Amino acid sequence: MDTSNLTSLPEDTLEDNEQRAPQQPRPLSAFASRPDRPSTQTSSQKYSALDWKGFFDEEEDIRIPDSDDVFHVYTAGTEGPVVFCLHGGGYSGLSFALSASKIKDKARVVAMDLRGHGKSTTENETDLSIETMCNDVLAVVKAIYGDSPPAIVLVGHSMGGSVAVHVAAKRALSSLAGLVVVDVVEGTALASLIHMQKILSSRVHHFSSIEKAIEWSVRGGSLRNIDSARVSVPTTLKYDDSKKCYIYRARLEETEQYWKSWYEGLSEKFLSCPVPKLLLLAGTDRLDRALTIGQMQGKFQMVVVRHTGHAIQEDVPDEFATLVTNFISRNRIGPRGVEIPGLRRPSQTNP
Repeated sequence: MDTSNLTSLPEDTLEDNEQRAPQQPRPLSAFASRPDRPSTQTSSQKYSALDWKGFFDEEEDIRIPDSDDVFHVYTAGTEGPVVFCLHGGGYSGLSFALSASKIKDKARVVAMDLRGHGKSTTENETDLSIETMCNDVLAVVKAIYGDSPPAIVLVGHSMGGSVAVHVAAKRALSSLAGLVVVDVVEGTALASLIHMQKILSSRVHHFSSIEKAIEWSVRGGSLRNIDSARVSVPTTLKYDDSKKCYIYRARLEETEQYWKSWYEGLSEKFLSCPVPKLLLLAGTDRLDRALTIGQMQGKFQMVVVRHTGHAIQEDVPDEFATLVTNFISRNRIGPRGVEIPGLRRPSQTNP
């Protein structure tokens, strides 16, 4: 059939005209428009390690005379009293990294890797007796500052809080000017010890990469601040060549014999310390009887920090730094101790 004389259908003509005409942008409805999605990070990027140099100024190995013990410390700031930080069991000095970056504007910061943790190396890595750890702290202070240390504010988290209290109670640190204890109370600490081995054994113990360990610490809820985890978690691990994976640096499961001694009598020791005291608690007020009476008598300052986990200094570093610097300011703690207006001190050279 000859189709040459057949006229084009209207639909065909319309299609031809549309093909020849330049394409015009079609108006979009409000429902059709949407912003471009930001590029998403991969898991390895989101949980990649951060360098401590963005928060502390220097790191140093402190060698203890007449022993093979070497303690690793991170330092920040150049003026003011020294905020000497002691981390909890299983953490490291970098637990205070984000906080230190804020505190160093008003005070010096020293964060120490305790025995068996971080980059410190000692003859007996699992001797976490309270007496040994106290002696370690005093030895490091003496090695750094000699016989004339500047004013020191001891800050201790969890296990490190116990060490800070015991050091202060010994009255062996002549320049001690303040004590800050972070989320550790004798009653609740002792009650939790019966569950501690189960908690430790239920953790993931092997990680294929540091990024996986950081991700687990955040997703598992032990740390709530991703940036802090990216700085602090890597030094809590070590690579196991035989297993071809990362494992925990601290062998806490092997130190159970010392746990009870960390916390027994802690409340009375805390109250007996002859310096200004601050107790920071995560989430709720859970004072035991001795601390409740002590607070009513005004023997220490207490702050309950909301919306944070156990590691207050990591989860809310800005708030933690503000609490510490306000404590220093409120108690007029200067480079040489409590500063009383109108009282001139003999000039001394800062170490």
